[in-house]
Amino acid sequence: MNTEYEAIIVGGGAAGLFCAAMAAQRGRRVLLVEHGETVGRKILISGGGRCNFTNAATRAENFLSENPHFAKSALARYTPEDFVALVDRHRIPWHEKKLGQLFCDGSAQQIVEMLMAECAGVHILTGTRVESIEAGFVVRTGGGEYRAPKLVVATGGLSIPKIGATDWGYGVAKQFGLRLVPTRPALVPLTFTNADAKAFDGLAGVATEVVAECSGARFAERLLVTHRGLSGPAILQASSYWQPGMAMKLNLAPGRDLEGEFLRRKHAGERTQVKALLTSVLPLRLAERWSQLHSLDQPLPHTRDAALRTIAAELQNWQWKPGGSEGYAKAEVTAGGVDTRELSSKTMEAKRVPGLFFVGEVVDVTGQLGGYNFQWAWASAFAAAEAI
Repeated sequence: MNTEYEAIIVGGGAAGLFCAAMAAQRGRRVLLVEHGETVGRKILISGGGRCNFTNAATRAENFLSENPHFAKSALARYTPEDFVALVDRHRIPWHEKKLGQLFCDGSAQQIVEMLMAECAGVHILTGTRVESIEAGFVVRTGGGEYRAPKLVVATGGLSIPKIGATDWGYGVAKQFGLRLVPTRPALVPLTFTNADAKAFDGLAGVATEVVAECSGARFAERLLVTHRGLSGPAILQASSYWQPGMAMKLNLAPGRDLEGEFLRRKHAGERTQVKALLTSVLPLRLAERWSQLHSLDQPLPHTRDAALRTIAAELQNWQWKPGGSEGYAKAEVTAGGVDTRELSSKTMEAKRVPGLFFVGEVVDVTGQLGGYNFQWAWASAFAAAEAI
């Protein structure tokens, strides 16, 4: 067996497969090593099994990083249009769901099969764990020793450990003296405090449109009450910007002038209960519970204007303080990772370790919900492949 390659890529996810394919198509001898028994496992479970493979509206502003400018170069050089052209070339039907999110019409398996087809000529080892790496690069596995002048780390983050996520890539960065940005779960459901858990008991499954704001980021999406806390796209998005101890602002009636509505209804002579106003704002079960929690059982005609203003303000400026998050087990991605100050934004190569590259989720670049993280995988992998 040939043990000499021009590039060794560790990690058979989206970034690793794409980097291997692009490098091989440039004529490089490439070995891809994946510790799992199959490649592309996270691709297969993404987008409800249909793979939200990119976002047509991708901009650097859709990514969170200690260096918000780092992703610009790679994203500009490999765009959503480039990946869509590849999908079209493989005749994979797709559709735009909303907000620029592009999904396969069929199955995420089609994206994995496309990537495998593009990897023609790549030597792929699955079920193979890397035991050690030495400068040079010498990669030792349980099945043998391999050498290459270029090593690409595409091992992802800590999210969804049940499909094999590990901290291996961070360990490689540490081994070669590279700094790391502390990691945390991102795009993750947030949990209630004990008090909120009692207050919202029995409301699991209730959903409503909201605007969630956290650390200057603002998302108009759906909120979902779960058995343990809040989820849904709005909360998942905001969670990437949330830190323990923070409160986030939730507007439960976006785009409405609740204060004006409530006062007009009162002064028009409506003789209803205040809690009835809430049923025009919130889903019935949530409206009833909110009324109980805030003692909104008085008649509208007997309610002072100032009280109605307060009720409206609380609905549109709910300062919710989560108790925590569901952790890496439920997180779609990992925020933090290899410090971008250590890498070239054009090639993903470590500035102080020539020949060592980091691509995809292992890097401190985290996309928002909606296909952005896949686009970062394609773009960062392409940038590295161009430099191999």
